[in-house]
Amino acid sequence: MASSLTKASTSNPGAGKTFFGHPRGLATLFMTEMWERFSFYGMRALLPLYLISGGTAAATGSQGGGLGMTAATATAIYSIYLAMVYLLAMPGGWFGDRVWGPRKTVTISASIIMLGHLTLALPGQATFFAGLGLVALGSGLLKANISTMVGHLYDGPDDPRRDGGFTVFYMGINLGAFAAPLVIGTVGQQVNWHLGFALAAVGMGLGLAQFLLGTRHLDSRSSQVPKPLTPEERGSALRKSLLWLGGVVVFYGVVVGAGVYTLNWALVPITLAGLLIPIAVLVRIKRDRELSDSEQSKMSGYIWFFVAAAVFWMIYDQGGSTLAIFADGKTDTSVFGWAFPASWFQSVNPVLIMALAPVLAWVWLALARKAKDPSTVVKFSAGLALVGLSFFLFILPLAASGGGKVSPMWLVGIYLLQTVGELCLSPVGLSVTTKMAPAKYASQMMGVWFLAVTAGDCVTSLISLAGVDLNRTWIVAAEAALAVLAGAGVYAYRDKVKSLMGNVH
Repeated sequence: MASSLTKASTSNPGAGKTFFGHPRGLATLFMTEMWERFSFYGMRALLPLYLISGGTAAATGSQGGGLGMTAATATAIYSIYLAMVYLLAMPGGWFGDRVWGPRKTVTISASIIMLGHLTLALPGQATFFAGLGLVALGSGLLKANISTMVGHLYDGPDDPRRDGGFTVFYMGINLGAFAAPLVIGTVGQQVNWHLGFALAAVGMGLGLAQFLLGTRHLDSRSSQVPKPLTPEERGSALRKSLLWLGGVVVFYGVVVGAGVYTLNWALVPITLAGLLIPIAVLVRIKRDRELSDSEQSKMSGYIWFFVAAAVFWMIYDQGGSTLAIFADGKTDTSVFGWAFPASWFQSVNPVLIMALAPVLAWVWLALARKAKDPSTVVKFSAGLALVGLSFFLFILPLAASGGGKVSPMWLVGIYLLQTVGELCLSPVGLSVTTKMAPAKYASQMMGVWFLAVTAGDCVTSLISLAGVDLNRTWIVAAEAALAVLAGAGVYAYRDKVKSLMGNVH
């Protein structure tokens, strides 16, 4: 008989039920995040395939009924979408801190995500972009706030259960990401695209329902607004928002009225904003004269990690676009005569993370006991080198695909290298961000870390908007070389970066 996930606490009988020894509220947040990731990754697995399906440039493995775009345009839209999710995590955290509080923000954002998926389920290009925008907005609002509520369940940063709680929460992310392509991908790719998008809405609806039912288990701080806006600040924020909105409406009204509007009039400005905003944020923090000399030095060191992370995510996130399109048209999607949808490749990364994360954590601990644990700088350089090597490996099936379809094991090998690279870089990046954050910007720096993803994806989008087909050998080789050289550069200057980090190791 399967054991219950929720069991009585043995250490504190008066505390009621726990979830794997953690506060009962963790089960609520675990399930919410699992279903949100189920909807997000399911839709993401379909997105590039839906965009290219149905046109003259469509990959042969896709059904009809998509938007018939080129691979370059599909990659640009996919990259911009991911970039906006991570860019909107910063205002999402601001809404949680200043306007609604984390719990209300998550409720509203989950509702927006569900509405976005339902909108995607309606045929038509206009409804598609409206739905995509709603999903990006909702995901950005939710991302920072649900993690904040996990932290609220524990007695401060020194609670010994805290790291374990975030590990359990992280497993919810990967369970949802693993199951989504298998369910939503299958229905969307083999039955009907829009039914697949509708299933994503059902997943988010289930997550929202259980969140509302389980809110009584959450900490009371999750309902509080930590630093509510004053009436003057609220009025100022509303005026600025209306001015920006009015400016955008007027600008695009003129463009449409002049009859010159094309999709690039939307894609190019968003891409440029996604590149310029991260730069502006880093410059603003770096030029803040209120920072101490030590904080200034740490921010100089952090910029190295930020740029390295942007290069990493530029390549890594193409696992859902460049590699997905290659899987759909150039990869044999059958094993021992059993065929499967190309979208299933998107489940490879989460299952590898679940399998390898404990192994790599054990390796780091074993090395630490021998005082041989690699430094943050070395782990970052290893992550960059591995993601670069994954694209060098990608060159081989690209070259072999001219005469037919290649073995699916090529993509599994590529995803394996990328996953190990992610486990070297991503958790370490999150940790070093909190350690190197200036006190004044402590609550904002996690959003700054997410901006590295935004910057990397916007570089991919910009290359695609220039008409470059990222499934070409020369561009794959160039990206691979960039990542490996960036990793070598970080490693070569490791002593300089360590000196800038001060007491952070």
